[in-house]
Amino acid sequence: MEFMLFIATDPEAEPEEASGGLSIEEWVDEMTRRGVSIAGDRLRPPEYARTVRVRGEDAIVTDGPFTESKEWIAGYDVIECADFDEAVEIASRHPMARAGRIEVRRAWPLGAPDEEVSAV
Repeated sequence: MEFMLFIATDPEAEPEEASGGLSIEEWVDEMTRRGVSIAGDRLRPPEYARTVRVRGEDAIVTDGPFTESKEWIAGYDVIECADFDEAVEIASRHPMARAGRIEVRRAWPLGAPDEEVSAV
């Protein structure tokens, strides 16, 4: 099963230097060795974002993220796991699980019926 990890900042989290555990590079190396890593990277900060909406025939482009939030998505990882439990275990080992937060979502392939893509 394919999962997307949204790596987000969290202003209430431990400072990164106090979080201990693996570095991001060590986490990536471990996930590569385990054969679960498909893709992943950092994202530039929100001030580099553009939000695109189409209303009628007009494409409306605004600077920055659409939402007003102190948290922002700082990166992503796509992983292949046996099940949701393994995906959560992998996310819990990511350094940003301590210094930020990680949202774990199972991919929902286009055309897959609802019943084939359960919540867990």
